[in-house]
Amino acid sequence: MGTMKKRPVLIGLTGNIACGKSTVARMLAEMGAAVIDADAVAHAVIRKGTPTYEAIVRRFGPEILGPDGEIDRRRLGDRVFRDPAALRDLEAIVHPAVLAAIQERLAAGVEAPAVVIEAIKLIESGFARACDTLWVVTCPEREQVRRLMAERGLSEEEAWVRIRAQPPPEEKIRLADEVIDNGGDLEATRRQVEAAWRRRVGDP
Repeated sequence: MGTMKKRPVLIGLTGNIACGKSTVARMLAEMGAAVIDADAVAHAVIRKGTPTYEAIVRRFGPEILGPDGEIDRRRLGDRVFRDPAALRDLEAIVHPAVLAAIQERLAAGVEAPAVVIEAIKLIESGFARACDTLWVVTCPEREQVRRLMAERGLSEEEAWVRIRAQPPPEEKIRLADEVIDNGGDLEATRRQVEAAWRRRVGDP
């Protein structure tokens, strides 16, 4: 009789904007995890021609489109980050499509000791409940502002609008199995990630 293949450990990885989820996800990938980036999945499900695209344009109007007819994420972001009701509407359209795409990928089978689902709205979308372990990446707010300005070209005001549009990190930390503090240097972050991996997955 063949031995049962061990199911990968499903790690939910979240944290507020510009805290360094992608940095931690990269480290986990180097340790052998398969990483599913929910933001990249969201890009795919809102492409022109998809039902999600049609629903977003119906709700927000053609002014959120770029010259190529695709959704301009910056224009859409400017709309929803200043209007909590609009943000909720957008999430109600996008989350189910993203979750369905992720579940499809998991159902196809993944050869890895762990699968990381990296998502800013992992908890709010309800998908954290399906994960075996929830990891939250944190860093000081002033560092988030610096990174948003440096890496995304936002003004300081735009950076604060995006940070304030999110729930306080304490809400995520309260639910976390592992908290990775990414406010220091990369080596310090790596040591925390390796220790968490040993606790939750086993020896790398």
